[in-house]
Amino acid sequence: RIVPPPPSSPPPGVQTSTSVDRPPEQLTRPSMQHRPRSTTQMFEVIVPPGVRPNQPFSLIAAGQRVLVTCPPNAFPGQKIRFQLQVSQPISKSIEPVKLSYDNERGWTRTIRVTDMKFQWVRMDDKGDIDLNKRFDMKHSAYVRKLDFLEGNDPRMRTGKVCLVPASSSDAVVESKVMHNQKEIVSSADIATAQQKTYEEKAVWFQEICSQLSEDWNDGHIRLVVRRAHLLQDALHSVMSLGPDAFRKIWRFEFAGEPGIDAGGLAREWYQLVTEQIFDPDNGLWLTSSGNQMRMWINPASEISCPEDHLIYFRFLGRIMGKALFDQQLVAGHMDTHLYKHILGWPITFAELEAVDQEFYNSLVSLVDMEDVSMLCLDFTITEETLGTKKNIELIPNGENIEVTNDNLPEYLEANLKYRLMDRIRPQLTELLLGFFDVIPEPLLSIFDFQELELLMCGMPEIDLDDWEANTVYSGLFQDNGGDDPVCRWFWEVVRENFDQETRARLLQFVTGT
Repeated sequence: RIVPPPPSSPPPGVQTSTSVDRPPEQLTRPSMQHRPRSTTQMFEVIVPPGVRPNQPFSLIAAGQRVLVTCPPNAFPGQKIRFQLQVSQPISKSIEPVKLSYDNERGWTRTIRVTDMKFQWVRMDDKGDIDLNKRFDMKHSAYVRKLDFLEGNDPRMRTGKVCLVPASSSDAVVESKVMHNQKEIVSSADIATAQQKTYEEKAVWFQEICSQLSEDWNDGHIRLVVRRAHLLQDALHSVMSLGPDAFRKIWRFEFAGEPGIDAGGLAREWYQLVTEQIFDPDNGLWLTSSGNQMRMWINPASEISCPEDHLIYFRFLGRIMGKALFDQQLVAGHMDTHLYKHILGWPITFAELEAVDQEFYNSLVSLVDMEDVSMLCLDFTITEETLGTKKNIELIPNGENIEVTNDNLPEYLEANLKYRLMDRIRPQLTELLLGFFDVIPEPLLSIFDFQELELLMCGMPEIDLDDWEANTVYSGLFQDNGGDDPVCRWFWEVVRENFDQETRARLLQFVTGT
């Protein structure tokens, strides 16, 4: 059973609404009095050995990992200066902040001092930035790059999505949030919030969303849908709205049914709508081959909805963003790398294993072959849809390029890009555009991909007895199973030392959902 995090009591001066015609009697907006003040500070650093002019290097300043570019006229051993926005906590008891975006493959999100934007870098074993540009299946990573464009319809901006190397200077994210021409979140605020627990992050996120929301008197939205035509009515209603409408208060009604939306109708609306759109029978999403509990975008969704399949993904992106904005839950768990695409997190070759383990193993086996050319492979892939096979070139002129040991890294790289981006690019583009119609991208920087899934889908109530009874043991523990002393100690730790969030993360790790 999936339940949301425990609700907090209303702030002083805020009363829960009980009428669709009247908003909550709100005397004041939630206060941000505990928000750390930010200031700009000058730092001086010595250029490390081996760093050349115009080459970036990483360091820790004021407890934050930052990315500094060596000036053209500087050299190792010379002192250089840069400015950085830092937190000035109100209370001296607050510890210095640090951006801890490190993952298991050495990728770290830094603050680029030239423009105060977030950028990923990979640190090698010596603590230096890894500047290797050729694809390495163990260490290389890509992030999605989303460029926003103006569309013909003011209600629908367009954009382009592609995968770029995670360390690319183009793979950056803004580190501040503007509202009404004022900065309400700075990079220092994000660095501070990123150190909080998951529950504290969720509260901070909702406090910022409350500042971005429109007052009831400035306009509100009433959505009326028919149960028999729920998805179609919801689609037409939501897609007729402009970007400003997604930060207004929404009230929901089911046509012909008496009811007051005091929160229950909203929860039901989001639950039913997302259940229908994630339903594999509708042809937009498929159950993941690696995990039946997760959903994966159907690359052939156009066949199921030939006229308007992309509008459903824009619609879902908006619904997911609005649900997050309004502290509601969605009914579908997506494949892990889709949450990483939303966050702009690095995607590595290992992600393929969760998507298609058999395909991943076949690619890995090529690395150990003495002569790959014996397989007569080229830079194409064959896909079958409704009985029709189609050859797809992974790179331009791919059908005329033989795979050899020399270009094998490029072949693996091309397969990674195709599987995790190119084959679903149109659908993913619309999903992201819809999501960011509602949520400012920098706000998500405080979460990792597991926390984002918990925030969107809810914290599970975990039955430890059922989990332990249905655990399958292998390797050294296959014979004794749960009776092995190590296994007993493991379950003791889970029961006695893990809180609900840690148990949920462990469950995500061992089951994928």
